[in-house]
Amino acid sequence: MSDESRPSPTRQAPHTRANTPTAVVIPAAGRGVRLGPGAPKALRALGGTPMLIHAVRAMAASRGVSLVVVVAPPDGADEVKSLLDAHALPGGPPSGSWGRTDFLVVPGGATRQESVRLGLDALPPEYGIVLVHDAARPLVPVDTVDAVIDAVREGAPAVVPAVPLADTVKQVEPAGTPGEPEPVVATPERARLRAVQTPQGFDRATLVRAHGTVTDDVTDDASMVEQLGLEVVVVPGHEEAFKVTRPLDLVLAEAVLARRRLNDGF
Repeated sequence: MSDESRPSPTRQAPHTRANTPTAVVIPAAGRGVRLGPGAPKALRALGGTPMLIHAVRAMAASRGVSLVVVVAPPDGADEVKSLLDAHALPGGPPSGSWGRTDFLVVPGGATRQESVRLGLDALPPEYGIVLVHDAARPLVPVDTVDAVIDAVREGAPAVVPAVPLADTVKQVEPAGTPGEPEPVVATPERARLRAVQTPQGFDRATLVRAHGTVTDDVTDDASMVEQLGLEVVVVPGHEEAFKVTRPLDLVLAEAVLARRRLNDGF
């Protein structure tokens, strides 16, 4: 859908979802080729523990989250279920739960969108608020998770955490051949730009409708809601909620984790 044909954002009538249970869908079926050869990205070790486990723990740390659905590689659901079982709270509830937070593992699809949809399909009907979180953002603070949930509970149909940009951004005309110079088309006003993170939060019915309606290839779920003409709002993100995509990101994540363990015993 082009920018010209996309409807202007529509505000929904404010309503609260204060007592609505919240679930998280974590698509973790990607290979993560930019991190280099090895295990799927979500299963790469960070501080001796798979990134996926850090991401699930980050979601379970929020008192607002009562279910986490992990969407595993199509042929790796049993492995991921065993991994979650192995890292469950010692002496806690039986397999399938981390303290007050339950978890499910379902096989994913060929694309991120398909995997999120499969995660949505697995949710029990009582969950009216859904967060979608990248497994490759293992260090998101619980305050960010809570802020997203609170904004959806207060009536927003879609919420994204985001941070201001430090760099000037240039819009370019892509080169016909990779590596060749690219002409600058425009310089957007940096003060109006944000770098979007996860978890992104949604009214469940809105997200289900978006996945059933939008067929464009998108990079996040909030942009699907935008294409429905509904308003997406931003809450403050956090610098530690960065995405581990390349080897240098993994080095930074190790440093952040080491600092946390030193300062907080985390």
